[in-house]
Amino acid sequence: MRILIAPDKFKGSLSAQEVSDNIALGVRDAISDAAIEIAPMADGGEGTADAICKARGGKWVTCSAHGPLGDPIEASYVWLGESAVMEMSEAAGMRRLKNGVRDVLRANTFGVGEMLLDAARRGAREIIIGLGGSATNDGGLGLARALGFRFLGENGDELTDVASLVDLAQIEPPVGAGVSPAKLSQMQPARLPLQLRIIAAVDVRNPLLGPNGATHTFGPQKGASREQLELLERSLTHLADGVTGDLGCDFRNEPGAGAAGGLGFGLMSFCDAKVQPGFEVVAEAVALEHKIKSADVIITGEGKLDDQTLEGKTPAGVAGLARKLGKRVFAIVGRADANSRARDLFDGVYELGGPIPEAKKLLRKRACELATMLKS
Repeated sequence: MRILIAPDKFKGSLSAQEVSDNIALGVRDAISDAAIEIAPMADGGEGTADAICKARGGKWVTCSAHGPLGDPIEASYVWLGESAVMEMSEAAGMRRLKNGVRDVLRANTFGVGEMLLDAARRGAREIIIGLGGSATNDGGLGLARALGFRFLGENGDELTDVASLVDLAQIEPPVGAGVSPAKLSQMQPARLPLQLRIIAAVDVRNPLLGPNGATHTFGPQKGASREQLELLERSLTHLADGVTGDLGCDFRNEPGAGAAGGLGFGLMSFCDAKVQPGFEVVAEAVALEHKIKSADVIITGEGKLDDQTLEGKTPAGVAGLARKLGKRVFAIVGRADANSRARDLFDGVYELGGPIPEAKKLLRKRACELATMLKS
């Protein structure tokens, strides 16, 4: 029996590689001669660079950058030939906050821009950047400032944080950048080569603004109070209006614009990036469809299975490909909502049903139970 194991991480507990390894151990406990292939997955969130690196044989490189609150950091990303694969969370993620202290009005994406510039200096022709795990809600303001854009108030003073964008009067492109507002590609920052292709891999489809936008959907989990949410929404509205007026483009309603605190919007607006579903980006990079074709049974999983799973998450993507190719597909998850429509995607769903510290042991146990059923 040929079994493909292609799960995502269990957030806050195990990496996709660890999940894969422990599922494989459980399968082997029940079917000693199973032909097992492992393909750790991601959907644009944390783990995206690692998944692509493991599949494609890239190498990790580092650069000096700044964290979300301005602290100097060493940021890592994957180098593949003339391509770079990075995650915004490496420079502006929640894990970069010291002692978990959240300050969404100060947190910014400047370090993400520094990572892009480093990849450009190394000669990258393509950059894939995963948007997930962010500590920021700045709409890409910090990113743009790192690339040389200036945001000016009524008196010509430079605005440097997201809260100050309520006073935005003008966006000034980098010196040397194109000046035609009709063609965004001509306005790509002079510090980034025009031939550079940037792909923003997202696992959400939220717009920038509104009740389903970046601020109101994700701001509370970043520590924003009700008053701060209102301020952030006004600030990002001013930013979007400024981009429309000064750069001649409007991506505020594009699916994924609200990803990573509006960084999806920022990458489209200031870097001419293309937003793509993260699962599709990773699936193509790891040749997932080919691997599924070669397997008899597919096992995927993630920390939680619920209706959010249907919005571009790894298990839904794996299940969709498996169904298309007529393969049986199962999910092993930390927990699953009893009434979630996501359950219908699978031939069976196995829950760990235990505490996080025992996740490895429970994964192996549930995988063994699944494999025992398969061979019966």
